[in-house]
This record gives sequence, C-alpha cells and structure tokens, in this order.
Amino acid sequence: MATRNGEPRRVEVVPGGPVLIEGPVEVELADGSTACSDRSVVALCTCRRTRRPPWCDTSHRAHREPSVVPAGTTR
Repeated sequence: MATRNGEPRRVEVVPGGPVLIEGPVEVELADGSTACSDRSVVALCTCRRTRRPPWCDTSHRAHREPSVVPAGTTR
C-alpha cells in the first residue's frame, strides 16, 4: 500500500516488540470491525498482552526475559 505521495508505506518489525507502521492507518480486526488511527506512526501489538488491542501499550516490556550475566561478573 502506498502513501498519499506515492511512496511505499514503511513498516518496521521490532524484535520482541510491536510492528511500527507509518500512519494514518485503518486496521481490520478478526471480527470485521475496524480500528483507525491518524497518528504519524502507530504500534500494532504482536505479543497479545496489550489492554488496548490492536494497539501496543508496551505491556511486552514487563514480560521480557532478564539478560543473562556470565558467572563471576557483575553488572
């Protein structure tokens, strides 16, 4: 899908996070309803933890695995 100026719409997949899409967007949900946003960039939830589907509310941050620290080292 192209933007109004004919350029391709930019979509960025954030590892462990949302999918960022240049807006404005209209998202068709599984039940056939639509969710609209006129923001310049929107974040679509991919972890299904959001309380505001389909939009990301950063709930994924609370569920990230802690980074592993090698034995014998400190942070």
